[in-house]
Amino acid sequence: MTDRTFEVNRVDPEADRAELRFSGELNFRDTSRLWRDVRELLERPARSVRFDLSAVEGLDGGSTALLLKLQSELSERGTQAEIVGAQGRVRAMLDLYRAHPARLAPPHPEDAGFFDRVGRLTLEWLEDLRAMMAFIGDVLAYAISALRAPRSVHWRDLGDLMVRAGVDGLPIIILINFLVGLVVGFQAAVQLEQVGADILIADLVVLSVVRELAPLMTAIVVAGRSGAAYAAELGTMKVSEEIDALETLRLDAYRFLVLPRLIALVVMVPMLTLVADVVGALGGLVVAVFAMDLTVAAYLNEAHFALVDLGSGHHVAGGLVKSVFFGAAIALIACQRGLATQGGAAGVGRATTSAVVTTLFVLILVDAGFTILGHVFDF
Repeated sequence: MTDRTFEVNRVDPEADRAELRFSGELNFRDTSRLWRDVRELLERPARSVRFDLSAVEGLDGGSTALLLKLQSELSERGTQAEIVGAQGRVRAMLDLYRAHPARLAPPHPEDAGFFDRVGRLTLEWLEDLRAMMAFIGDVLAYAISALRAPRSVHWRDLGDLMVRAGVDGLPIIILINFLVGLVVGFQAAVQLEQVGADILIADLVVLSVVRELAPLMTAIVVAGRSGAAYAAELGTMKVSEEIDALETLRLDAYRFLVLPRLIALVVMVPMLTLVADVVGALGGLVVAVFAMDLTVAAYLNEAHFALVDLGSGHHVAGGLVKSVFFGAAIALIACQRGLATQGGAAGVGRATTSAVVTTLFVLILVDAGFTILGHVFDF
């Protein structure tokens, strides 16, 4: 153990006043010993305490913080405490620490209860909803102004965005919807064969695919591909300050980045849905021909009867209208999450994840809304 480099003694010039006289070098390695000695000397209560540093030869940061901490504790207990006699570098060190006091980390919050957590999550959800509604309002305002000045929109990227959202995603759209039609066909075949209504497989497959499955599955695939890509692209631009650079050049991010992506998905998702309708119906056709011994003509005639003669074409129209809203929801959520990104690369990952999860929830919500409205208004 190192030798003591300091001395501290208590002098009581008056009954209710104590004076601690320090001498020598006050170093960081001696702070624990200094703390113990001062505590022992202050066991006897006093109304006022003076720290006399006139004989101190040196003072480092740790000892300075300790002395100021002692002074603060005594003051909080109602004891008048002052530091006197500091000269030269000792005084300069004290002045420096007084001018820039140490900031303690805030205490960790206590584990919140169940209702507190529910309340916080509810407030976060409401704030998120408010931000999304404000973003949608801004986009609508810029879209209306773009109708009056079409050249203000950055049309140059629109073709590439449509190719990336549509043509590049076509193989996976075809594969998934064909398999969906195949699965629905097999499930329907098991039940229909029991009642001898094999021909109705066309009605079940085509109507379920056209009204629900094709628009929804297509939107889910587009959300996973294009929605995640939009959120990541805009999030990267946000954290790298490219958005700020665009605004410096007086290029509005909504017209330059958001509107082209919104238009691309509003146009391409219905087109992909049409392809999905056909492919899903073909999946049911495969089951009808090879598992139920129906002819191609019989299946197509029954499908035509269900869609056109019986449904007057509104089944296809309903699915396409739904897909327009799906495309708009994907683009708006992805762009809003991307432009709200914070926190570097980790923030981009969080924004992308949030965009996909939120989009999937909204897609199911919108689909349920259309289904309920269709039932109420017989559409």
